[in-house]
Amino acid sequence: MITYKDAGVDVTRGYKALELMKKHVRSTYDENVLTGEGFGGFYSLKNYLGLNEPLLVAGADGVGTKLKYAFILDRHDTIGIDCVAMCANDVVCKGAAPLIFLDYIAISRLVSEKVEQIVKGISEGCRQAGCALVGGETAEMPGFYAEGEYDVAGFCVGIVEKDELITGGEVAPGDALIGLASSGIHSNGYSLVRKLFGEDRKAIEAYSGELGAKISDVLLTPTRIYVKSILAAKKSVKLKAVAHITGGGFIEKLPRALPKGIGCKIDVNSYEVPPIFKMMQKMAGLDRLAAYNTFNMGIGMVVAVDKGDADRALKVFSELGEKAYIIGETCEGNGVRV
Repeated sequence: MITYKDAGVDVTRGYKALELMKKHVRSTYDENVLTGEGFGGFYSLKNYLGLNEPLLVAGADGVGTKLKYAFILDRHDTIGIDCVAMCANDVVCKGAAPLIFLDYIAISRLVSEKVEQIVKGISEGCRQAGCALVGGETAEMPGFYAEGEYDVAGFCVGIVEKDELITGGEVAPGDALIGLASSGIHSNGYSLVRKLFGEDRKAIEAYSGELGAKISDVLLTPTRIYVKSILAAKKSVKLKAVAHITGGGFIEKLPRALPKGIGCKIDVNSYEVPPIFKMMQKMAGLDRLAAYNTFNMGIGMVVAVDKGDADRALKVFSELGEKAYIIGETCEGNGVRV
């Protein structure tokens, strides 16, 4: 007899992992969650029945090759924050409040304590984004992923009143661009990051005087989640467009948030670029355009507001705990001038 366990899958490890996860998952629940820890979660919309024309906004994403550093360093408790951030930050760009999140973890061999750490991070990300982790899937896939490796992806659904939807359609030349500081590299550009810093554990755990920290700590700093700040700010200031600066950097992501015929100018001297980006730009020999087309360069979210609202927007974001800067303005044309 050849059992499932003989083939590399031990279902009892899944049972243990589920028990370890429960306390983290339940920490994301609010009064709208009706059931949990199943194959499908229920979330009541009774608190949103007063909306005239509610729209659901959904987003899905993964963490990318940043995961390699989690494997090398055997640190798995923050990578889930990145997963939530990549999805929830996209959803809030439309002005939507994230409601629910689901995760998918595929792993070579299910180690219960490792999966617990991943889900702990996902739960922390959900709390930061104000959404409930209502379900997910953990797949044990021996022979498909290398030993000790896994992949993490997520799916987020949010809600917004139709007349509060942020579309970018009202952006006009001369609008101010407000940049919200990133927490670091976030979760993009890591294929290049790994070429620059390599994958030797001893080398990346070394302290860097230039960074003022261990390289490993900088590389695994989780993505900042801007959801609560954006949702709070839009109550006080008209946010015309919001861009999440991820893969492709400023050059790719900003034009997607703007209407056709509207470009923008970014003043790179308007804020202090964090040391990690200066270091990587020098190590890779990237010119300015290439750097801003690869990394977030210290700005994780860009918000377009009327020029007359710029100072008030800075004050609002500052009061919400964000480091905010006027980093440029929109103009006639297309594309981004750095």
